[in-house]
Amino acid sequence: MITQLTPFIMLDRQANNAIRFYVEALGAKVIFKQTFGEGPQDPQHPLSEEDKDLISHSVLKVGETELMVSDMMPGQTPQQGNQVNICLITDDAEEAQRVYEALCQNGQVDIPLGEVHFSPAYGMVTDRYGVVFQVFTRRPR
Repeated sequence: MITQLTPFIMLDRQANNAIRFYVEALGAKVIFKQTFGEGPQDPQHPLSEEDKDLISHSVLKVGETELMVSDMMPGQTPQQGNQVNICLITDDAEEAQRVYEALCQNGQVDIPLGEVHFSPAYGMVTDRYGVVFQVFTRRPR
């Protein structure tokens, strides 16, 4: 079962500034923030020191709603349609697989669904209407 749909803003090297702005403008509270440098590193694709400081993921609480903000992955280019997307959150990897496959029909795979350091089943797809969905499965607690 899908438990939540969360707006996810992806920026071009401006996430830290945006987070500070949303804290001030919206009264947001930062409940999680991680840089690319704090995550696992790929020796095949080393990050520059500047790229290590970019935000790989953050969660802000605005009232009763969460807002996620990150920088785009180093090397990813901004284009119309991928700056704001929807993060579909579930507690069940099988449900994540089902939803991911449904969204892929006549769409485009951006990141194949699979296990990553922050999720047992994570992927990204642009559906047939050009809407970008991140499918995120929470780790069991």
